[in-house]
Amino acid sequence: MNFRLCNDNLDILLQTNPYPEVCYFGKRLHNIQLDSIEMLTPAVPNSRIDVNVPFTLCPEEGLGNFSTPGLEGHRNGKDWSPIFITKEVIKTDNDITIISDDTIAKLRLTSHLILDKNGVLQCKNTLTNLGDEPYQVNRLSVTLPIPERAQELMAFSGRWIKEFYPHRTKIEHCGYLQENRRGRTSHEYFPGMVVGTEGFKEQTGEVWGIHLAWSGNHRIQVAVKSNGKRFIQAEALYLAGEISLAKDESLSTPWLYATYSDEGLNKMSHHFHQYLRDNIIKFPKNQTRPVHLNTWEGIFFDHKPDYIMKMATKAAQIGVERFIIDDGWFGRRDDDYQGLGDWYLDERKYPNGLEPVINHVKSLGMEFGIWVEPEMINKNSDLYRAHPDWLLQLSGYQQPAGRHQFLLDLQNPAVFDYLLERLTWLLGSYDIDYIKWDMNREIVQAGHNGNPAAIGQTEAVYKLLDILHNKFPNVEIESCSSGGGRIDYEILKRTQRFWASDSNDALDRQTIQRGMSYFFPPEVMGAHIGGALCHTTFRDLHMNLRGLTALFGHMGVELDPVKESEQEQQAFAHYISLHKKLRPLLHSGNTVRLDVDDSHSMQSYGVVSQDKNEASFIIAQLTLPTYALSGNLRLTGLLSNQEYQIEVLDMPDNIDPKTNGHAMKSLPKWMTQNTILSGDWLMNVGLPLPVLDPATAMLIRIIAKQI
Repeated sequence: MNFRLCNDNLDILLQTNPYPEVCYFGKRLHNIQLDSIEMLTPAVPNSRIDVNVPFTLCPEEGLGNFSTPGLEGHRNGKDWSPIFITKEVIKTDNDITIISDDTIAKLRLTSHLILDKNGVLQCKNTLTNLGDEPYQVNRLSVTLPIPERAQELMAFSGRWIKEFYPHRTKIEHCGYLQENRRGRTSHEYFPGMVVGTEGFKEQTGEVWGIHLAWSGNHRIQVAVKSNGKRFIQAEALYLAGEISLAKDESLSTPWLYATYSDEGLNKMSHHFHQYLRDNIIKFPKNQTRPVHLNTWEGIFFDHKPDYIMKMATKAAQIGVERFIIDDGWFGRRDDDYQGLGDWYLDERKYPNGLEPVINHVKSLGMEFGIWVEPEMINKNSDLYRAHPDWLLQLSGYQQPAGRHQFLLDLQNPAVFDYLLERLTWLLGSYDIDYIKWDMNREIVQAGHNGNPAAIGQTEAVYKLLDILHNKFPNVEIESCSSGGGRIDYEILKRTQRFWASDSNDALDRQTIQRGMSYFFPPEVMGAHIGGALCHTTFRDLHMNLRGLTALFGHMGVELDPVKESEQEQQAFAHYISLHKKLRPLLHSGNTVRLDVDDSHSMQSYGVVSQDKNEASFIIAQLTLPTYALSGNLRLTGLLSNQEYQIEVLDMPDNIDPKTNGHAMKSLPKWMTQNTILSGDWLMNVGLPLPVLDPATAMLIRIIAKQI
């Protein structure tokens, strides 16, 4: 039988008899008959298997597939090459479940595909052991075909303080493989990528975007078969011996999210962003996201309640709406060598408790937040001295420390109950609106009772977060993992915000936040103004670039406002006020990235309202311009026939030739007079750019002229 999932933008055609396979995943088709799927049966070349080899949702070696199979496993060395034959198909609207059995191997594969109204396909495979003996699973993946014209790939790699850096490669015979074995989503390999026609850009080209929603070890590959057929395969990565299914026990892959765009990367992002807003992000739609101030870079571990209250007073004066105490409030946490695990208030630092600080923060009209790192423990802690066996470890081995800390085994019921009790105490005892949930190291030798347990550790984190959300539904949670080490759709189901990176260096943040924007909307992207001297790169950057970079996210401030000059405080207040002015647009509109002429030295991106009547764009000059002039800035996402008023909202203080500008004798005319231009003009002719110094930026606003 043949089936179809479709919406206004894309089509997915499936064939289920005798095997389940996706035959087409691409642009919406019109005036078609499902019987036409038979016409996709390809030629059978000589010197190969004598029949057409179907490429199923879980490719089987037993059918003649010589690419990586979707399932690798065995039952005491047997049942290692299953073939799944469709038994039942259940379809309602754009939701289809295909149940396939191998009666010889006594295995069942259930494939579930759902197409959302926004054009995002979510799919997963579930394997069930129908036999009496355990079935050892080495691999279980989700596989989707991509067409031969998808010849280029964009993936995202990085490291600490350098997340989401895009890199491109041609899709050739050897394909592409990425593996993450760090026990968290990772800075190094974001579990998402884009494939597309050669040279795809922000506004042009066909692209297929995928994301594996999983916060642990993963494997993703793009492969090319010898016949030219291509596919994407994604899975959670299992350690040796990690997964064994007892009789009637099941194992599911993480959800794989995929979408298609025939208008480049921007349209792909719109699909993903709107899907998240409609289905995953748990945040009241009528509630604004408050501007943060986090104390970490201001005071680190040096907690003095009277001084912290001074910081809160200054924070409120510059427009902050949520005040967060970071690391250092618990145990004997005077540095990062000690105290993790001792989730009791440090009465040396807070002899009168947290209430005076919280009450002061609330009296200023701000919300209160606090930092925790529940999954971790220092060996120099009361908890470790009492329970050295609570570590996630392999007995007999000396595990290396990471940031002087180790992981607790959350699969140990005693550990889980302890953490749940301590977090319940914290959130139940104090008027806390938000917690920053950190996780500051990778997992080495994830052992539970001697067995590999990286998958179980990730699932235990999900379980703990789920219980806390049920207990405290109004407490917001931020996912932080040494910055952007745990950013994915599955953890987002349990959190409301990501800390995109531990780097507040605005130059690096320009690339980090742009990379993150391919899959995530601005409102979940934690973006803070740091001090002039960045503590991770020691670059001294102008407030103009720092302020505008933080503006295009969930904005915050990461410093000690008491120590800042009056001029700096006024600048913070200016950019916070600007963010609040644009926040309704930024946190609801369509993110667009522009294809600029001088992409080696600058970048530009913005947000366009859903009705296309308003937009705001940043132009960030990252390095010295390649030429004396940087060409015209051509916008996107506007209405061609609509006239728009152009307004400069912010620019460097050294740009104007009439004052102290040094790079130009005159500004472009549109910057010096009232300018109204059509959307067609703005998108095709564009606006001549001014000459900007390196590490500066400007902000423009486009408003539809009311007739």
